[in-house]
Amino acid sequence: MEYKSSGKDSQKIIRELEEHYKGIHYYLNFGNPLELMVAAILSAQTRDTTVNAITPELFKRYKSAKDYANSTEEDLLKYVKGVFYAKNKASNIIKACKIIEEKYGGNVPNSMEELIELPGIGRKTANTILINAYGIVEGIPVDTWVIKLAYRMGLSESKNPDIIEKDLEKIVDKKYWNNISYILKEHGKQICGTVPKCSSCFLKDMCPKNGVAKSE
Repeated sequence: MEYKSSGKDSQKIIRELEEHYKGIHYYLNFGNPLELMVAAILSAQTRDTTVNAITPELFKRYKSAKDYANSTEEDLLKYVKGVFYAKNKASNIIKACKIIEEKYGGNVPNSMEELIELPGIGRKTANTILINAYGIVEGIPVDTWVIKLAYRMGLSESKNPDIIEKDLEKIVDKKYWNNISYILKEHGKQICGTVPKCSSCFLKDMCPKNGVAKSE
Protein backbone atom coordinates (compact mmCIF):
# COMPACT_ATOMS: atom_id res chain seq x y z
CA MET A 1 0.00 0.00 0.00
CA GLU A 2 1.40 3.38 -1.03
CA TYR A 3 1.57 6.25 1.40
CA LYS A 4 0.29 9.66 0.40
CA SER A 5 1.56 12.66 2.32
CA SER A 6 -1.08 14.47 4.32
CA GLY A 7 -2.12 17.89 3.07
CA LYS A 8 0.01 19.50 5.74
CA ASP A 9 3.07 17.35 4.92
CA SER A 10 2.64 17.98 1.19
CA GLN A 11 2.54 21.73 1.68
CA LYS A 12 5.66 21.56 3.85
CA ILE A 13 7.49 19.57 1.16
CA ILE A 14 6.48 22.14 -1.45
CA ARG A 15 7.62 25.05 0.74
CA GLU A 16 11.00 23.39 1.34
CA LEU A 17 11.46 22.78 -2.39
CA GLU A 18 10.52 26.37 -3.25
CA GLU A 19 13.01 27.73 -0.73
CA HIS A 20 15.83 25.38 -1.70
CA TYR A 21 15.54 25.97 -5.45
CA LYS A 22 14.73 29.66 -5.35
CA GLY A 23 15.56 31.31 -8.68
CA ILE A 24 15.09 28.20 -10.83
CA HIS A 25 13.53 29.10 -14.18
CA TYR A 26 12.60 27.57 -17.53
CA TYR A 27 15.44 25.66 -19.12
CA LEU A 28 14.98 25.98 -22.90
CA ASN A 29 16.38 28.98 -24.79
CA PHE A 30 13.97 31.02 -26.90
CA GLY A 31 13.35 34.58 -28.01
CA ASN A 32 9.65 34.60 -28.90
CA PRO A 33 6.51 32.43 -28.62
CA LEU A 34 7.19 30.60 -31.89
CA GLU A 35 10.73 29.67 -30.85
CA LEU A 36 9.40 28.45 -27.51
CA MET A 37 6.73 26.33 -29.18
CA VAL A 38 9.26 24.71 -31.51
CA ALA A 39 11.80 24.11 -28.73
CA ALA A 40 9.11 22.66 -26.45
CA ILE A 41 7.93 20.24 -29.15
CA LEU A 42 11.52 19.14 -29.76
CA SER A 43 12.21 18.67 -26.04
CA ALA A 44 9.88 15.70 -25.51
CA GLN A 45 12.02 12.75 -24.33
CA THR A 46 15.14 14.72 -25.29
CA ARG A 47 17.70 16.41 -23.04
CA ASP A 48 17.38 20.17 -22.67
CA THR A 49 21.07 20.57 -23.49
CA THR A 50 20.53 18.76 -26.79
CA VAL A 51 17.65 21.05 -27.75
CA ASN A 52 19.55 24.19 -26.71
CA ALA A 53 22.52 23.04 -28.79
CA ILE A 54 20.54 22.73 -32.03
CA THR A 55 18.07 25.62 -31.81
CA PRO A 56 20.51 28.50 -32.55
CA GLU A 57 21.08 27.30 -36.12
CA LEU A 58 17.46 26.21 -36.45
CA PHE A 59 16.17 29.64 -35.44
CA LYS A 60 18.56 31.35 -37.88
CA ARG A 61 17.09 29.31 -40.72
CA TYR A 62 13.44 29.48 -39.66
CA LYS A 63 12.33 32.89 -38.42
CA SER A 64 8.55 32.72 -38.82
CA ALA A 65 5.65 30.30 -38.85
CA LYS A 66 5.53 30.83 -42.61
CA ASP A 67 9.14 29.62 -42.92
CA TYR A 68 8.26 26.36 -41.17
CA ALA A 69 4.95 26.01 -43.03
CA ASN A 70 6.71 26.30 -46.38
CA SER A 71 9.53 23.95 -45.40
CA THR A 72 9.84 20.31 -46.32
CA GLU A 73 10.22 17.65 -43.68
CA GLU A 74 13.53 16.69 -45.29
CA ASP A 75 14.96 20.19 -44.91
CA LEU A 76 13.77 20.62 -41.33
CA LEU A 77 15.25 17.25 -40.38
CA LYS A 78 18.71 18.57 -41.24
CA TYR A 79 18.42 20.91 -38.25
CA VAL A 80 16.62 18.68 -35.73
CA LYS A 81 18.09 15.25 -36.39
CA GLY A 82 19.79 15.22 -32.97
CA VAL A 83 16.51 14.83 -31.06
CA PHE A 84 14.52 11.67 -30.41
CA TYR A 85 11.61 11.06 -32.80
CA ALA A 86 12.95 13.83 -35.05
CA LYS A 87 10.86 12.85 -38.07
CA ASN A 88 7.59 12.88 -36.14
CA LYS A 89 8.46 16.16 -34.42
CA ALA A 90 9.47 17.82 -37.70
CA SER A 91 6.16 16.76 -39.21
CA ASN A 92 4.22 18.16 -36.24
CA ILE A 93 6.10 21.47 -36.32
CA ILE A 94 5.34 21.96 -40.02
CA LYS A 95 1.67 21.02 -39.57
CA ALA A 96 1.29 23.25 -36.50
CA CYS A 97 2.88 26.21 -38.28
CA LYS A 98 0.62 25.78 -41.30
CA ILE A 99 -2.38 26.09 -38.97
CA ILE A 100 -0.80 29.06 -37.17
CA GLU A 101 -0.12 30.79 -40.48
CA GLU A 102 -3.57 30.12 -41.93
CA LYS A 103 -5.73 30.53 -38.82
CA TYR A 104 -3.82 32.90 -36.53
CA GLY A 105 -1.94 35.16 -38.93
CA GLY A 106 1.43 33.66 -38.08
CA ASN A 107 1.10 34.23 -34.33
CA VAL A 108 1.20 31.39 -31.80
CA PRO A 109 -2.22 31.38 -30.07
CA ASN A 110 -2.42 32.28 -26.40
CA SER A 111 -5.22 30.09 -25.10
CA MET A 112 -5.21 26.51 -23.86
CA GLU A 113 -8.11 25.54 -26.13
CA GLU A 114 -6.36 26.78 -29.28
CA LEU A 115 -2.91 25.47 -28.41
CA ILE A 116 -3.93 21.88 -27.71
CA GLU A 117 -5.54 21.70 -31.15
CA LEU A 118 -2.10 22.09 -32.75
CA PRO A 119 -0.20 18.92 -33.75
CA GLY A 120 2.49 17.97 -31.24
CA ILE A 121 1.06 20.07 -28.42
CA GLY A 122 -0.61 18.57 -25.38
CA ARG A 123 -1.62 20.18 -22.12
CA LYS A 124 1.93 20.17 -20.71
CA THR A 125 3.41 22.01 -23.69
CA ALA A 126 0.44 24.37 -23.86
CA ASN A 127 0.90 25.30 -20.19
CA THR A 128 4.61 25.83 -20.85
CA ILE A 129 3.90 28.20 -23.74
CA LEU A 130 1.22 30.13 -21.87
CA ILE A 131 3.41 30.62 -18.79
CA ASN A 132 6.75 31.40 -20.42
CA ALA A 133 5.69 33.21 -23.59
CA TYR A 134 2.59 35.05 -22.43
CA GLY A 135 2.71 35.14 -18.63
CA ILE A 136 -0.65 33.36 -18.48
CA VAL A 137 -0.86 30.89 -15.60
CA GLU A 138 -3.81 28.54 -15.97
CA GLY A 139 -2.22 25.31 -14.80
CA ILE A 140 1.00 23.43 -14.05
CA PRO A 141 3.11 21.73 -16.75
CA VAL A 142 3.45 18.04 -15.87
CA ASP A 143 6.37 16.20 -17.50
CA THR A 144 8.01 12.86 -16.69
CA TRP A 145 10.03 14.38 -13.83
CA VAL A 146 6.92 15.85 -12.24
CA ILE A 147 5.07 12.53 -12.62
CA LYS A 148 7.90 10.61 -10.98
CA LEU A 149 8.55 13.01 -8.10
CA ALA A 150 4.92 13.85 -7.31
CA TYR A 151 4.25 10.14 -6.84
CA ARG A 152 7.51 9.42 -5.02
CA MET A 153 7.00 12.26 -2.54
CA GLY A 154 3.33 11.47 -1.96
CA LEU A 155 2.07 14.67 -3.56
CA SER A 156 -0.26 12.60 -5.74
CA GLU A 157 -1.38 8.98 -5.75
CA SER A 158 -1.80 9.04 -9.52
CA LYS A 159 0.58 8.71 -12.45
CA ASN A 160 -1.91 10.38 -14.79
CA PRO A 161 -0.61 13.86 -15.78
CA ASP A 162 -4.05 15.51 -15.70
CA ILE A 163 -4.82 14.18 -12.21
CA ILE A 164 -1.34 15.09 -10.95
CA GLU A 165 -1.82 18.64 -12.24
CA LYS A 166 -5.07 18.98 -10.29
CA ASP A 167 -3.50 17.47 -7.15
CA LEU A 168 -0.58 19.91 -7.30
CA GLU A 169 -2.88 22.86 -7.87
CA LYS A 170 -4.54 22.05 -4.53
CA ILE A 171 -1.30 22.21 -2.52
CA VAL A 172 0.90 24.68 -4.43
CA ASP A 173 0.31 28.41 -3.98
CA LYS A 174 -0.73 29.77 -7.38
CA LYS A 175 2.17 32.22 -7.40
CA TYR A 176 4.45 29.18 -7.75
CA TRP A 177 2.49 27.40 -10.48
CA ASN A 178 4.76 29.00 -13.08
CA ASN A 179 7.92 27.30 -11.81
CA ILE A 180 7.03 24.34 -9.58
CA SER A 181 7.59 21.97 -12.52
CA TYR A 182 11.14 23.28 -12.98
CA ILE A 183 11.76 23.06 -9.24
CA LEU A 184 10.71 19.40 -9.22
CA LYS A 185 12.80 18.70 -12.31
CA GLU A 186 15.87 20.30 -10.73
CA HIS A 187 15.36 18.28 -7.56
CA GLY A 188 15.15 15.15 -9.69
CA LYS A 189 18.35 15.99 -11.54
CA GLN A 190 20.31 16.92 -8.41
CA ILE A 191 19.01 14.46 -5.82
CA CYS A 192 15.94 12.42 -6.68
CA GLY A 193 17.03 10.58 -9.83
CA THR A 194 16.80 6.93 -10.83
CA VAL A 195 18.91 6.06 -7.79
CA PRO A 196 17.88 8.83 -5.37
CA LYS A 197 20.32 10.26 -2.84
CA CYS A 198 17.86 9.85 0.02
CA SER A 199 20.46 9.91 2.79
CA SER A 200 21.64 13.40 1.84
CA CYS A 201 18.26 14.84 0.79
CA PHE A 202 16.95 17.84 2.72
CA LEU A 203 13.47 16.26 2.51
CA LYS A 204 14.48 12.87 3.94
CA ASP A 205 12.52 13.29 7.18
CA MET A 206 9.22 14.09 5.46
CA CYS A 207 9.31 12.19 2.16
CA PRO A 208 7.43 8.84 2.02
CA LYS A 209 9.76 7.60 -0.79
CA ASN A 210 7.00 5.88 -2.75
CA GLY A 211 8.37 3.40 -5.26
CA VAL A 212 11.99 3.80 -4.16
CA ALA A 213 13.61 0.38 -4.45
CA LYS A 214 17.22 1.51 -4.18
CA SER A 215 18.79 4.67 -2.86
CA GLU A 216 22.16 6.09 -1.87
